[in-house]
Amino acid sequence: MVNMLKHIIRGVLGVLIIIASFFLTTAKGYQNFRVAVYATARDVNQMADPNWLEARWNEISRQVKVDKIYLETHRDVVLVDDKTIAFARKFFEDRGIEVAGGITYTIMESNRYKTFCYTDPAQRKRVKEIAEHTARLFDEIILDDFFFTNCKCELCIKAKGNKSWSQFRLDLLKQAAKDLVVAPAKKVNPKVKMVIKYPNWYEHFQGCGYNLEAEPKIFDGLYTGTETRDPVYTDQHLQQYQSYLIFRYLENIKPGGNGGGWVDTGAIRYMDRYAEQLWLTLFAKAPEIMLFDFHRLLQPIPPEYRADWQRTRTSFNFDRMMQPVKQADGTSVTPTTMARPAGYALEQVDVFLDKLGKPLGVKSYKPYHSTGEDFLHNYLGMCGIPMDLVPEFPADANIVFLAESAKFDKRIVDKIKGQLIAGKTVVITSGLLKALQGRGIEDIVELECTDKKAVTKQFWRRRDFWSRGGSVYQSKSEIVIPEIKYLTNDSWEEISCLASGIGYPILHSADYAKSRLYVLTIPDNFGDLYNLPAEVLTQIKEVLMRDFYVRLDGPSQIALFVYDNDTFIVESFLPDTVDVKIVTDKRISKLRDILSGDELSGKVLSAPPVRGQQPTPDKMAFDVQIKPHSYRVFQCR
Repeated sequence: MVNMLKHIIRGVLGVLIIIASFFLTTAKGYQNFRVAVYATARDVNQMADPNWLEARWNEISRQVKVDKIYLETHRDVVLVDDKTIAFARKFFEDRGIEVAGGITYTIMESNRYKTFCYTDPAQRKRVKEIAEHTARLFDEIILDDFFFTNCKCELCIKAKGNKSWSQFRLDLLKQAAKDLVVAPAKKVNPKVKMVIKYPNWYEHFQGCGYNLEAEPKIFDGLYTGTETRDPVYTDQHLQQYQSYLIFRYLENIKPGGNGGGWVDTGAIRYMDRYAEQLWLTLFAKAPEIMLFDFHRLLQPIPPEYRADWQRTRTSFNFDRMMQPVKQADGTSVTPTTMARPAGYALEQVDVFLDKLGKPLGVKSYKPYHSTGEDFLHNYLGMCGIPMDLVPEFPADANIVFLAESAKFDKRIVDKIKGQLIAGKTVVITSGLLKALQGRGIEDIVELECTDKKAVTKQFWRRRDFWSRGGSVYQSKSEIVIPEIKYLTNDSWEEISCLASGIGYPILHSADYAKSRLYVLTIPDNFGDLYNLPAEVLTQIKEVLMRDFYVRLDGPSQIALFVYDNDTFIVESFLPDTVDVKIVTDKRISKLRDILSGDELSGKVLSAPPVRGQQPTPDKMAFDVQIKPHSYRVFQCR
């Protein structure tokens, strides 16, 4: 009996040890996403020194949980030797870290990102050799940003012939992807997974040969550059919302094949900006976040990155982030490097990401290789309108938004007609209206987007007049817009700007077949969308977001992220605390703040009747407050 009892106890202890081991293993990383670190060839070369590597890896890994590392074999014509790669790979695998390879096809990154010339036989041969070399070492390889070409040497000029530079490079890189990178790699290692990482400048990819139409079919997977950095002082001026939108766009191009989002620590003025890029990438449901890079994660935390608004205990609490980090062995480590802000930001969102469903947004069609009103969708996202950028025309959507880039589709007017005949709504921009003049848009409505401009600070809504409101709303500063002319009683101003005793449309509508076409006038400076009065933004949202169960009424630079399971996130990018109104379908009587557990009760919001229009269903309204550079997560009840 005693021996039997001992066996039972040993068995139970064995099971407990297995269970404990399982939980220790699964608790190592985050619950809702994986974290990867990219190491450039410069740092991989130094990993030959075990003391150098261990000290630095310990510093990173005790501040952020890492599941995977990408070891780069080539950058700027530096090729890491096999012995160093083998040692580094074993070092990480011994610590339970998954290892993959990386390639950067640059000759001199510091010289305007000088890339390989894909018409030069010697350089083509070298591109192929690098792919083969890396495939012998790894079963997964990612190409960093630079698998494009900006070369205009005499060989390229001759090869281009009569093609445009964009078309020449699209064709050239499509062939190079197949024949110089993917096929040679798979010949050496048939099981290798080849992944291409696309950078953040998606509107201009075709100019340097990034082929979003062909390459996702050639490569096994893709990865998304979600780094937006500072929106004002960086060259690209990318808006914060793009960290979300670009991941969704590339996911729509290769569903299930978008491996993750890629963020670096560069070009930020305060720490919240780094955290926001990580958060928005994960709000977009990225399965993995790539931290670029090994070297930057070891840089000291700049105390000047603590912003003025930190005194209000915002979502990213700088002081709390700097508190000692408890380790698995019970010890604590004081944060010292940029690895800790990453770890702190990721820990925050990991607690609720599993509560969110599939992201929803207003379907917006951007044909492959198109330009026009570049990056506009991100400004609308910053105005609280969730956007969903797609590469094929979304004929099944009840509401479609089309910016100027849609002009690249030769059949776009027919597609607009088809939606309207089917009883669906189409919203186009003033830029697209102008581009389609003479291409058949006149068959829907006779509007003219002229070359003249209007300067305004005052706005008026037609429905206010009919409901006896008569309010005039003031913008924060003067706004310059293109003047649109129309024929009286054939189409209608829904929102007007007032300028020296005359008005011009901001939102215009025209009936056609079973539905209505809207034209949204876009200011010359897209940033002036942020200056529109909240009441004007509300009416625009009522059109674009008619099918959504929630919208946000308030100033711009507050984004709304909506999911298909009655959950949503409100995030402010403003430097001050702001009051906003969340408006939902009437079926939703309460909102639960997922982070605090607080429950909010709504009030019935009845829209005043408007002459000539169907009554608007009652809504529920919830008054909430959002702190600077902070988010709140809600569940509808």
